[in-house]
Amino acid sequence: MDAATIRTKVLELEEQRAYLLTLLERTDIGTLRLDVNQALEELDELLEEYNQTFPATPIGETF
Repeated sequence: MDAATIRTKVLELEEQRAYLLTLLERTDIGTLRLDVNQALEELDELLEEYNQTFPATPIGETF
């Protein structure tokens, strides 16, 4: 997998994070709220680790 592909996948994850936030705002999800919150926490950790490992890596640049 090249750097551009990885960066594209990370951007997709960042977009999906926004959807999780909209789910968290819903009042009708009951105990599923715990799972959504856990998913957000884990996704935030993953994105933070990516940014620490590859700080501001432009697309097209190799690791």
